Amino acid sequence: MFLKTQLSWDLMIPSESLDCSSGKMLQKAVLVCLMAEVAERKASIESGIFVAVKDIHSIGEGKIRTHPGNFIFPVKFSCITFKMLPGEVLEGTVYKVIKHGVFLTCGPADKVYLSHRTMSEYEYFPGEPPFFKNLKSVKIEKGTVVRFVVLGHKFDEAEKEFRTVVSLDALEDYYLGPVPS
Repeated sequence: MFLKTQLSWDLMIPSESLDCSSGKMLQKAVLVCLMAEVAERKASIESGIFVAVKDIHSIGEGKIRTHPGNFIFPVKFSCITFKMLPGEVLEGTVYKVIKHGVFLTCGPADKVYLSHRTMSEYEYFPGEPPFFKNLKSVKIEKGTVVRFVVLGHKFDEAEKEFRTVVSLDALEDYYLGPVPS
């Protein structure tokens, strides 16, 4: 689910990127540093995956850091984030098929795992390319769009990414499984 999240971060801005003659230069320097910081942080357990900066609401008074010669500015802004919530029904695209399940991408999330244990109607068929197939001959293979329900996720702090486990068996009447093209 895409969310609009309010965040407050302290940004370190190099003194050489500030031009005191214009207030617009401060806003530009803050925006450039904010974009770099969003790209570096990638995600947080509370907010989800950072997608885009929406609005800068306020830039606080800067404080000088004497050692490196930089400034610290408190910045309040809103950001579009993506977070998969347990029980949510979403769609993703299969990018890898293995004996024990498939890996999918869903929006900016690319560590989404659908285990063979949570798609009980499907059987694995090895070969080139490998795939899963049910009794109605419906296939799940690389490139297939699949509707699933989110069971849960874990945040990997070191990699700054979510690992999500999903299912096709958890809900009735949500037409879970491959989406007809």
